[in-house]
Order: sequence, then structure tokens, then C-alpha cells
Amino acid sequence: MRAWVVDRPGPMASRPLRMVEREVPEPGPGELLVRVEVCGVCRTDLHLAEGDLAPRKPRTTPGHQVVGRVVGTGERVGVAWLRSTCGRCRYCLRGAENLCPASTYTGWDADGGFAEYVVAPAGYVYALPDDVPAELLAPLLCAGIIGYRALARCELPPGGRLGIYGFGASAHLTAQAAIAQGATVHAVTRSAASRRLALELGAASAGDRPPEPLDAAILFAPVGDLVPPALEALDRGGTLAVAGIHLTDIPPLNYDRHLFQERTLRSVTANTREDGRAYLELALAHPPRVATTPYPFGSADQALADLASDLVKGAAVLRIE
Repeated sequence: MRAWVVDRPGPMASRPLRMVEREVPEPGPGELLVRVEVCGVCRTDLHLAEGDLAPRKPRTTPGHQVVGRVVGTGERVGVAWLRSTCGRCRYCLRGAENLCPASTYTGWDADGGFAEYVVAPAGYVYALPDDVPAELLAPLLCAGIIGYRALARCELPPGGRLGIYGFGASAHLTAQAAIAQGATVHAVTRSAASRRLALELGAASAGDRPPEPLDAAILFAPVGDLVPPALEALDRGGTLAVAGIHLTDIPPLNYDRHLFQERTLRSVTANTREDGRAYLELALAHPPRVATTPYPFGSADQALADLASDLVKGAAVLRIE
């Protein structure tokens, strides 16, 4: 089979990805072999390719928003970021399996979906419908799920004012979920295309800064310099949730300007399977508008380069021809 691997992590200009030929993987006990139809392209894949995330094994195949068919049954499933947990630690037992110290991840600990086939534990895949285009389902498996968790973590009150910093794959889905719940959404992004998309989806504003104090905010852009202004934009009692797996260093915070009046800064770490099931049930019952930029399988490196340059509108997806 064909597969992309992270050969030498580094800036996309150094071409860290390489396409190789590999044997089709053999599923072990409790695992499924999945023939990939489409794989979403995530900023986490970019962090792995560029070395912001240290590789867990050499020549890893990225990709964790996989829509495909189970070999042997034809069942359509989604393979997402969370690959396995121990099921025994105190975090798993209290329903916080996203914090399991033994957790593993698709496209980081094990080869992911930038390939024609992928192996995944049966207990960690999601059943998907046959009547929805694969490229519209793929972004739901990470961008949608992590945005759903981030929206819960920022504790947006009913009818509240939400700031979204960075407006890519996850943000454009999260904004729609918040608006559907009655929130006023303000998008903060430097991309003209992303500003247009945010307004098309119902955001009240899209610009360099929110025009009013915020009850809650989510930071999707992996830029630590945005944390102080995002905190400063919060109203009293507001919460900023940082949604990414990687963030550049946060500058010093001033207690009075950034944290006083019970403003809160918190992180978002992966997701639980319950998050995934709840979000997919919601999204399939009330389908969001999913903006995608498709790429042929042979252009995975270009998709990541465009993502690094903020040239992707909505979510990038790889089509496996």
C-alpha cells in the first residue's frame, strides 16, 4: 500500500513527509483493518511533521480523521485521535479517559490515515452512516469533537458572548454549534478568507479583536502570544480554553489585567469516547455546514504546507483514490 511518513521532522519547506510503499498492516486481537476513503488533515499532523510534537516512533504515518470501510464487513467507521486507554487507572474509572497516562493516539503512537489502510482497536472506532459524503464526515472526527470538548471547557453561559481565536477546521464547526445554542460569536483571525467564512456562518464579527467583552473564549491558534489579549478581552468570571495540543510560549501575565475578577485560563486535553459519541450524534442529527478543501492523496505534503501558511478554507481532506 501507499503511505506517507514523517521522514525528518522540520519546517514544511524542508519536505519532512515522504511517500513510501509498505505492506498492508495485519490487525491484531480486537483490532480492525480499515480501507481508508478520506482522511482529514489536522494541525496536529502539522505539529508532528514540523517537530513541534516529538515523534513517538520513527517514520510515523500521520492522520487521525479517517473515514473508511472495515475489510471483511464493509461497515463504514471513523478512526479518530484517541486510539486506546488502559481502562483501569483512576482517570479512566472516573470518566476522564482523555487524561489516562497510558493513552495512545492515532497518527502519533501508531500509524494513521495518510495511507490506504489503517489498523484500529474495535472499541475506539465510531460507526458512521453510508449516506453522507466521506469528506464531510472526516473533519467531524477531530475538528468537531475537540471543538465540542473545548466549548464545554470554556463554560459559555446560555446566550453568552464567545470569542474564537483562529478560524480553521475546528473553529468553523465550533462556531456553528455555539450559534445554534444561542451564543453571539466573535471570530478573531488574520485571514481574510476565514473572516468571510466566519461571517457567512453567522458570526457577529470577524476581525483583529472582539468588539465587546466576552463571557468565554476558545483559542484554536497555537500562538501563546494570543493568550494575554484573549484573557484581557474576557468579562468578569469569563474562561479562556486553549484547545490545541501544542502552544508556543505564553508571555508574562499581569494579574490585574489578565486574571483578576475570577477570569480563568484552562487547557483542553484530547477527548473521551463519550465526547466523540455525543458530538457525532448531535452533528448527524443537525448537520453543520462543513467547509472543506480537498487534496488528492499524492498531495498530502502540499495540504500540510497550505495549512502552515493559513491557505486552507475550513478543513483540508485527503481523498484516497
